[in-house]
Amino acid sequence: MFHIELSEIGKRIRKARLSRGFTQQELADRCGVTKSLLSKIENGQTASAVATLSKIAEHLQTPLAWFLEENRDEHLVLSPHKQRTTKMGSKEMGYLYETLANRSRFSKIEPILVTVPPDMTYTEPYTHPEEEFIYIVSGAIILLYDGERYVMEEGDTAYFSGAKPHIFLPYQETEAKVLSVFIQPANER
Repeated sequence: MFHIELSEIGKRIRKARLSRGFTQQELADRCGVTKSLLSKIENGQTASAVATLSKIAEHLQTPLAWFLEENRDEHLVLSPHKQRTTKMGSKEMGYLYETLANRSRFSKIEPILVTVPPDMTYTEPYTHPEEEFIYIVSGAIILLYDGERYVMEEGDTAYFSGAKPHIFLPYQETEAKVLSVFIQPANER
């Protein structure tokens, strides 16, 4: 299994930042982080909380998943389970991510398999510009959405705007797997 390197995420953030014409200081200020932290993220020296990555992606008008996946532009992308390319996760991020489609940076849909560990410590809700569809593949989670708690079990689905603060939390101290599909709103791009 190929694990995407922190340095690769950092390079993509730097590339997207430069293409938008931001200095590190400007982007750091917009995201509410220090220039020092942004520099460490870009240099691959530190993992970043998903909420921070999400803010960076939003201000760079780039899908969050683009930072977390191998980037290919193909008409057909097969991703056999044994060859799935990207896993990303840490205690700081809270989740483990596995991108399922390896689509291009500007694809309208980004499917990701999210593993919610039972001992997740990071619990700050975050927002993103995409709409999101989720399907609980296994286990159960608490979907914290705009201050409300919803228990979701295997087979349950939800569709929501990423603009409201949300996060998946473990339920009854068991691991859960969630198919999460990010969808660009129709009025964008």
